[in-house]
Amino acid sequence: MSNILVMNTTSHETRVALVENGMISEFFLERTGEKGTAGNIYKGRVLRVLPGMQAAFVDIGQEKAAFLYVYDVYNKHEAYMQEVDADAVDDPEIPQSRGENRPVGPIEERLHQGQEILVQVAKEAIGTKGARVTSHISLPGRFLVHMPTFDHLGVSRRIEGEGERARLRELVNERRQAGTGIIVRTASEGATEAQIDEDFRYLTNLWRDILNRFEQVKAPSILYEELDLPLRAVRDLMTDGIDEVIVDDATEYERVRNFVQKFMPDHLECVRHYQGLDPIFDAYGIEIEVSRALARRVWLRSGGYLVIDTAEALTAIDVNTGKFVGRHSLEETILQINLEAVREIAYQLKVRNIGGIVIIDFIDMERVSNRDKVYQALEEALSHDKAKTNILKISEFGLVEMTRKRVRESLIQSLCEPCFYCEGKGYIRSRQSIAYEILRELQREAAMCRGRRITVVAHPDVAQLLFDEERGAIEKLEGVIHRSIEIHANPQLHHEQYEVYTQEV
Repeated sequence: MSNILVMNTTSHETRVALVENGMISEFFLERTGEKGTAGNIYKGRVLRVLPGMQAAFVDIGQEKAAFLYVYDVYNKHEAYMQEVDADAVDDPEIPQSRGENRPVGPIEERLHQGQEILVQVAKEAIGTKGARVTSHISLPGRFLVHMPTFDHLGVSRRIEGEGERARLRELVNERRQAGTGIIVRTASEGATEAQIDEDFRYLTNLWRDILNRFEQVKAPSILYEELDLPLRAVRDLMTDGIDEVIVDDATEYERVRNFVQKFMPDHLECVRHYQGLDPIFDAYGIEIEVSRALARRVWLRSGGYLVIDTAEALTAIDVNTGKFVGRHSLEETILQINLEAVREIAYQLKVRNIGGIVIIDFIDMERVSNRDKVYQALEEALSHDKAKTNILKISEFGLVEMTRKRVRESLIQSLCEPCFYCEGKGYIRSRQSIAYEILRELQREAAMCRGRRITVVAHPDVAQLLFDEERGAIEKLEGVIHRSIEIHANPQLHHEQYEVYTQEV
């Protein structure tokens, strides 16, 4: 099946999906007025230095102060070599934190309150946390990534041919300045010397412009803004493996086409304007997959299912047999479900962009060999994930602990908000619980007030329960407190809300 990049653009939002072999591999969303900040470069001002955390808060002009860790502080007087994973920068959201393995001095000796510094957003603000920034800059081009604060030369591991790797390494090494870093991206495979030169000149000029602007503006100010989603997706995702880029908006189509013509003319024929009657995401089955990725329960083809719950600290994934009963032994049935679940879990992690700690509760397997099969299948499935993952062996309880690198909000965080009714808890108290609480409140009210009639106003569901099933309890209570009780329904009240007050007859 073909690999396609599908872009849906409206006046209020842009959505981009990378579909590989008929399945969504990446999904990105950018809304008007909510453009992402990852990759942006700012002149910031240090607000507070926290020696106890070896970190600092930096004002970059956003609602929440950015967080700068000590290892992300660049000192121009330092010269060092840094090992960098060349594949990491092929992540569409690029900049990565650098320098975490080298010794540094205390942050209080490197920064002070009020100091103006140049930083880049490495991770966007997520939830209650502000953005994470670094002063180790990464400037992505079409073929190269320029890292002005690192003495490093790397070639993407996805370029497998040793001859091609050597050619690109030599080309870049001849051009880079001492003390700076360059990473050769996957898209550079087969690139000509002229193309490398053009990309190199663009990135070095861009860095020079950023430094000049740093001297001219006051903090906090933005110095460089990353490309918007459509152009960024083309730059980072369009490789020889992409067969088509399909855009539904005429204006956006021309913009993407001009960008491709300028920077990657060999791919110009791949850009196509979608003019079908159905919405583009419906036509390519993407809308259904996005809706499926928002569901708590995900069905497997065999009849089993996954339950995916995201909490503050981690995401828990539970594997269940569901309707699948197998054909032979229980152990074989469990193994088949777990192996099928592995493929779906790897897919859901990517589509939902789930990051942080993930706990997978596989169905318990008695045989160690079967546990090994499931673990190896999970390793293989996650090996194709661009986000960095770390996996621990399956425990005796059938649990797998893993982490997945988080650089932006998950799909649920992007498309959803906490339920206004349950305030994000995921549950509300039952009608019976509210009804019995009202009965207790009636006793308190009768003891304190002299009124001859007590009125209860509650949500219709609760009021109906008091009228019908609990009518006997109401009548019995009237006899005990020697007062009449009237019940009224108010649909404007929350399910858990009620009012109790007394009146003179």
